Amino acid sequence: MRDFFRRHVFHNIGLKLLSLALAVGLWLAIARDPVAQVAVDVPVEMQNIPDGLQVSSEQIRPVQVRLSGPERVIARLQQSDVHVKIDLSQVQSGERSFDLTPGDVHYPNGLHVEQIIPSELQLTFDSRATRSVAIKPRVVGSFATGYEIAKINVVPPTLTIVGPKKRVEETDYAITDPVDVTGNTDRMSFSTHAYVADPLIQIVNPDSIHVTVIMQKNAAGATQ
Repeated sequence: MRDFFRRHVFHNIGLKLLSLALAVGLWLAIARDPVAQVAVDVPVEMQNIPDGLQVSSEQIRPVQVRLSGPERVIARLQQSDVHVKIDLSQVQSGERSFDLTPGDVHYPNGLHVEQIIPSELQLTFDSRATRSVAIKPRVVGSFATGYEIAKINVVPPTLTIVGPKKRVEETDYAITDPVDVTGNTDRMSFSTHAYVADPLIQIVNPDSIHVTVIMQKNAAGATQ
């Protein structure tokens, strides 16, 4: 019996006592640090989208990630510490659903993902297309008495747009910011910009648009 204790109990007794002290210390540290939870709203980061393909979903809402862990870690957590990423390398045109799992979430060590809301993300994809569309000037203001617009010149008369194919095909024109011709009786020139109402359509090289409005007397003004 004495040999048993010498070989199995007292052998390396110093290391055993040190390990026991570390284990007790770690347990006490954890026991003193209560568990807390936090909800973080983060955008979804889309990676590896194939060339020539574009997300055509107009609204992609942030995802809420609910995390739990030691209160001291939760207290130091920043929104930028949490990321939700999905891999789009295999997607094609059309609708696609993605199940969001803890494996899609990047977060600090020591925390645990309790829930992801929503747990599924639905996106629509379409091929990217470009097209040249006309520019329509938007003229506002009160004309001088007896005058009307004779002609409007727009330079350049068209611009190029890019975006999801279906939306590009449905876009027939771009429109300028308002140009005010109040009180004008001759010719006025404006430097302005054009835009497309669809938020997923982009203008290629959005340079200034030059609009010239030429006025003339109308029938009533010509008889005066």
